[in-house]
Amino acid sequence: MADTPSTNTHHASFENRRRLDEAGNEYWSARELSKLLEYSEYRHFQPVINKAKESCQNSGLDPNDHFEDILGMVDIGSGAQRKVPDVRLSRYACYLIVQNGDPTKPVIANGQTYFAIQTRRQELEDSEQFTSLSEDEKRLAIRKELIAHNKYLAAAAQDAGVDTPLDYAIFQDHGYKGLYGGLGAKDIHAKKGLKKSHKILDYMGSTELAANLFRATQAEDKLRRDKIQGKRQANQTHFEVGQKVRQTIGELGGTMPENLPTPDKSVKQVENAQKKLGKQQNDDTDQQE
Repeated sequence: MADTPSTNTHHASFENRRRLDEAGNEYWSARELSKLLEYSEYRHFQPVINKAKESCQNSGLDPNDHFEDILGMVDIGSGAQRKVPDVRLSRYACYLIVQNGDPTKPVIANGQTYFAIQTRRQELEDSEQFTSLSEDEKRLAIRKELIAHNKYLAAAAQDAGVDTPLDYAIFQDHGYKGLYGGLGAKDIHAKKGLKKSHKILDYMGSTELAANLFRATQAEDKLRRDKIQGKRQANQTHFEVGQKVRQTIGELGGTMPENLPTPDKSVKQVENAQKKLGKQQNDDTDQQE
C-alpha cells in the first residue's frame, strides 16, 4: 500500500514537533500535540491525557516517567508571552494519547499507526543486546516474546467471548488474513511449503515474526481498551488490527510478510543447535581446566 500525501504529512508533522532536552532525551509538548491532533481547545485534550495516564498505570508503568507536568510559554501578542500549564510527553505517552483519541479523525488514525510502530522500533533500537544478535538469535528472542504475548491475546479474546479452541483458531485466522492480505493460516502454511506438523511461526524470519508480534500486542490492547464483546466483533477487531499493521508495513516501504523468505531451519532447530553448541563449549572448557 503506497503512502498518501495526508499520511506522509501527518508522520512528518509528528517528528517535526519532537524536541530534545539538554541530555538528548526526546519529548513532545502536550499543547503542541493537541493542535496537531486537531483539538480546538487544550481543555478538550486534557481528558485524553488523563485516559492515557490511566492506560500507562494499567500497563504496570509509572505515569510520572512518561507524563511530566511543566510550565510552557505561549504567545499572547505583540511579542509578549505568558506561562501556561503543559505536559512533557515521552514517545510512549504520545502513543497512549493517540490510542485514546478520537479514531474518526484521520490524523488520530494515522497517529495510532505511527506512534505504535515507532515505539516498538525504538524499543528494539534501545536494546543494544538485541541489535547485536544474529538473525537466528533474533528469531529466537522474538519467537519467545510472541509465545508470551499470544497467551495474553488468548486471555483477552476469551474475555471477549472467544471460548473454544475452534473459536480461537478462527479468531487467529482473522488476524492472519488482515496481516497477510487475505491469506489464512492454511494458506500461509502452504505458501511456505511446510509439512503438516510444522508450525508457521517457527518458520518465520525475524522481520516476519516482529510483524506478527506487533499484530498480537496491538490486538490484545484494542480488545481490552475498547471492551470488545462477542466472537464476531473480536474476529473483526483482530482482522482490522492485522490490516493496520499491513498498511504500516506498506507505508514504511517494507516487504509484505507473505513475500518474506522462509528460513530453512525452524526456530526449534535453531534453539537445539545453540544448546548443542553451548554444551560443546562447556565441555571444551571443562577439558581445559
